[in-house]
Amino acid sequence: MEPRRKHSTALHTCHPCRRAIPYRIYAVIHTCGIIALMYHHVLSLLTANNTLITCLLLLSDIVLAFMWATTTSLRLNPVHRTEYPEKYAAKPEDFPKLDVFICTADPYKEPPMMVVNTALSVMAYEYPSDKISVYVSDDGGSSLTLFALMEAAKFSKHWLPFCKKNNIQDRSPEVYFSSESHSQSEEAENLKLMYEDMKSRVENVVESGKVETASITRNQFRGVFDLWTDKFTSHDHPTIIKVLQHNETDEMMPNLIYVSREKSKVSPHHFKAGALNTLLRVSAVMTNSPIILTLDCDMYSNNPTAPLHALCYLSDPKINFGLGFVQFPQKFQGINKNDIYASELKRPFDINTVGFDGLTGPVHMGTGCFFNRRAFYGPPTSLILPEIEKLGPNRIADMSIKTQDILALAHDVAGCNYERNTNWGSKIGFRYGSLVEDYYTGFMLHCEGWRSVFCSPKKAAFYGDSPKCLTDIIGQQIRWSVGLLEVTFSRYNPITYGLKSLSLLMSLGYCHYAFWPFWSIPLVVYGLLPQLALIHGVSVFPKASDPWFWLYIILFLGGYAQDLSDFLLEGGTYRKWWNDQRMWMVRGLSSFFFGFTEFTLKTLNLSTQGFNVTSKANDDNEQMKRYEQEIFDFGPSSSMFLFLPMTTVAIVNLLAFVWGIYGIFTWGEGPVLELMLASFAVVNCLPIYEAMVLRIDDGKLPTRICFLAGLLTFVLTGSGYFFLK
Repeated sequence: MEPRRKHSTALHTCHPCRRAIPYRIYAVIHTCGIIALMYHHVLSLLTANNTLITCLLLLSDIVLAFMWATTTSLRLNPVHRTEYPEKYAAKPEDFPKLDVFICTADPYKEPPMMVVNTALSVMAYEYPSDKISVYVSDDGGSSLTLFALMEAAKFSKHWLPFCKKNNIQDRSPEVYFSSESHSQSEEAENLKLMYEDMKSRVENVVESGKVETASITRNQFRGVFDLWTDKFTSHDHPTIIKVLQHNETDEMMPNLIYVSREKSKVSPHHFKAGALNTLLRVSAVMTNSPIILTLDCDMYSNNPTAPLHALCYLSDPKINFGLGFVQFPQKFQGINKNDIYASELKRPFDINTVGFDGLTGPVHMGTGCFFNRRAFYGPPTSLILPEIEKLGPNRIADMSIKTQDILALAHDVAGCNYERNTNWGSKIGFRYGSLVEDYYTGFMLHCEGWRSVFCSPKKAAFYGDSPKCLTDIIGQQIRWSVGLLEVTFSRYNPITYGLKSLSLLMSLGYCHYAFWPFWSIPLVVYGLLPQLALIHGVSVFPKASDPWFWLYIILFLGGYAQDLSDFLLEGGTYRKWWNDQRMWMVRGLSSFFFGFTEFTLKTLNLSTQGFNVTSKANDDNEQMKRYEQEIFDFGPSSSMFLFLPMTTVAIVNLLAFVWGIYGIFTWGEGPVLELMLASFAVVNCLPIYEAMVLRIDDGKLPTRICFLAGLLTFVLTGSGYFFLK
């Protein structure tokens, strides 16, 4: 994996962020403030008439203090890296082989043409084509996806030479032909017609729901679709592995392999982690490349030199021994100007990641990650061999991938019972036990002694699609919350287990995600308790004349000021930051709240959380129009209960705000902090009030949820009289 370099000049550099020192100074000041706040709570607890209020506020502040500590651990040593891929000098035959894993599961939520564009974009990398093997895992076992990839294989014979000859930068055909700057040459126009023709055939097949014999143009694949019988379902079907393109028969072209692992209703399949482990074994049998790139099906390559950026680290003899993976940030296309749903996820994908990079390295984000294959087989100093020799990471795969023996073994290792009584999912491969297999696997690799690196070139390496509907976003993050709680309440908790292998700061950094759903506790308490107290004329915070009043002000303003500076220094804007902190509240009162509920029901065996694929198909024109106009879309009425807690909190805060304004003129020295908190919440809840009262479109809040939220507000207000007085 080591290149021959032109000079001794480094392939990459690392620079500490300038904000580290002022952040460390502020961390000391804020820590003193938190200690003082806890002291104040203890004094209040000893003298309080209503211990329930004090205990709830103390619990909330303990959670907030802990989460602030986890965030601060990622602010103490942030770094930025730069790569120099132009200095990577190696002959084409000396480049390491690259296996690309693309995962898809549902042809209707993840349209086959999206999968096709992702596959073509990586097949066209500025990299020796015969060194690339693209494996597409179709966990839905769809004939529609296989047909689309067959068409992609044919089109690639024209698309790849065109890209490399003309140095095309947008190597996703959909992106290239949709741009106004694409070439108008005769060759380009002919290619565009070919692409549109392919796209039309694929979309017609998807619309019809089946592949007709007349649609199949390659004779060698006519019998393949006979496998899709009446008994074939997405949850119960045999293994299907088809080599759609082979670099031995198609000279200087990448391999393209379709893989649909065997499924059975009586065998566990471990969701995406199981699909990735199947690809890990199948690829080990067929090509066994030392470098693996994992991609979601909607995350197309935007930078044709991305593998070279990764090789700047993976080929560096100073660090490559313990380097497990190189993580690229997730970037998204089609996000509206001010990102009203915080779809960029700037904190986890940019801000926190540079902090992790200054420690042991970034967490695995599930896509856009170049792995050292060896990392999946035990710690750097202790190789764990798989059950058969041909699955080992160091074996040289020198047999044709189309030979009968190779294909037979590939089918065998993709069987649904193959992993039984093996180390797969526990000590080898992607780890089982959590719906967030990316976070969990990255955590376990770091605990084993592997490091990682964050690579963020100026030209984004990958672009993907983010949900454009609030319901989809909340649903996706409920699944994340359940998966994170599975890690938190397991033996692999980042505190109890992580501290045995990782530094304190790295363990706290992992806690920042593992304890994400706990944000719901302070958000519910601070979203309701002070406001109900304000309505009933009870003060739960110090009054303006009390010196403790200023402690709350300093901690609140200091925390938000630091959060804003993080956002702006990593390329964000004020409006995006405001929307991001608003969505933090929305998530706390929906995703995190219901994630806790779902996890509790699952733990009690009252519910089984499945892996619901987030839809990447945006077919609702009215919904897209509202999104572009930055209008919140609360989705169909079937999902209305997702919004009940936040709507209730919005109404309670509005009542408290109105009552507090009235009280200014009647109470004298009233509950100022309670009124300030209600005012802040009301400003954040403006889209909810608009959806309740002013809108008549399909994205408004359903009347039923407004009624239920009003009823719940009445109950809470009445109950508050007995608990607060």
